Amino acid sequence: MSLKFTVGDLTIHRIIEQETTFLPALDMLPGLTPDMLAENRAWMKAAGALDDSDTLILAFQSYVVKTPHHTILIDSCIGNDKPRPTRPSWNMKTDDGYLRALAAAGVTVGDIDYVMCTHMHVDHVGWNTRLENGRWVPTFPNARYVFDKTEFDYWTETNAKAEVGPFVDSVLPVVEAGRAEIVRSDFAIGDHTRILPTPGHTPGHVAFSFGRGKDDAVFSGDLMHSPIQTHYPELSPKFDVDPALAAKTRRSFLERYCDTDTLCCPAHFPSPSAGRIKRKGNGFVCEMA
Repeated sequence: MSLKFTVGDLTIHRIIEQETTFLPALDMLPGLTPDMLAENRAWMKAAGALDDSDTLILAFQSYVVKTPHHTILIDSCIGNDKPRPTRPSWNMKTDDGYLRALAAAGVTVGDIDYVMCTHMHVDHVGWNTRLENGRWVPTFPNARYVFDKTEFDYWTETNAKAEVGPFVDSVLPVVEAGRAEIVRSDFAIGDHTRILPTPGHTPGHVAFSFGRGKDDAVFSGDLMHSPIQTHYPELSPKFDVDPALAAKTRRSFLERYCDTDTLCCPAHFPSPSAGRIKRKGNGFVCEMA
């Protein structure tokens, strides 16, 4: 299983926290019909994206990107000690798997210069903070945490109406510690790292592209969860805030990177996760690296 990729002058490490069954495909993707599932079942199972009971298999992971100048963590996964009662395997988790995976990639929490979150869902911000003497403190003490302003504002407003646990325990403590950079889409880090707005899953969802002068790699977050969505970009999961916009954004993204050398790194595709987008009929396929 490949946990390390090299493209251009970038080195990319996958930091897997969990890779497991998640939800039945027909439940998670409301537009998926039983006939469509039957037609795609064989290759989905062969790709490790579907189990024998038609449940989707997802990876929950971060990517660490080493540029010539910075070490950047994309999305911080699930986290420990977080109350997540609706997800038993995430609730008050205490294992050391994530930190061991970081160490296996030769990275310590102190090495991270930036933490960049594609959006603020529970499984993308969890390791932003850790519990220390009863308080949530930034896990990566030397990092600046990059949050999109549209996304931050959306969750600020949502949290004002009813408390959003992941925002309260994994985002606000970073802001209070003075480690947050709340940015717009023109934000860049040197000549290597840029923001690509990809709204729909959440209002401020973004992708991050890396490379000097061209996109050597792009990190697409929850723009798509499962490889079947490359074949059918109109398939939006039930978690998308705006499913129609998400579908439009997804097709536009796939068109943008189709038949290029850009390595596409989705958050949740099963191992090896990353690949290159190729055209296939009216849709696309992500040919794994």
